Amino acid sequence: MSDHRHGNSPAGPLPAFEPPYQMVVFTSTRTEGDRGYGATADRMDELVKELPGYLGHESARTPGGLGITVSYFRDAAAIEEWRSVGEHRGAQKQGRADWYEEYTVHVGEVVRSHGWKRD
Repeated sequence: MSDHRHGNSPAGPLPAFEPPYQMVVFTSTRTEGDRGYGATADRMDELVKELPGYLGHESARTPGGLGITVSYFRDAAAIEEWRSVGEHRGAQKQGRADWYEEYTVHVGEVVRSHGWKRD
């Protein structure tokens, strides 16, 4: 996979957070061309970081076009707050009109989380 973008880290996975917390998994295939996608994605990154309860995200896209973004939030209320942000709702609408062939959203609770890093 390529095009890794992380909420707080330029490379590598985000750290493990103290459970429980929520995750939103957004899996998509894109249409051809950018049509403002990159600039909007950058703006969404800025906006979501302002939300209390946002922990970070990880994102990758395969050469074949499958994209997976996993966003982490402290609780369901933080996810609902993100869903209600006007600019985010506008980006979702434009995504359906211009940027995505298809997508799926999964929301779940993380009950266990750990990490490891080589010294």
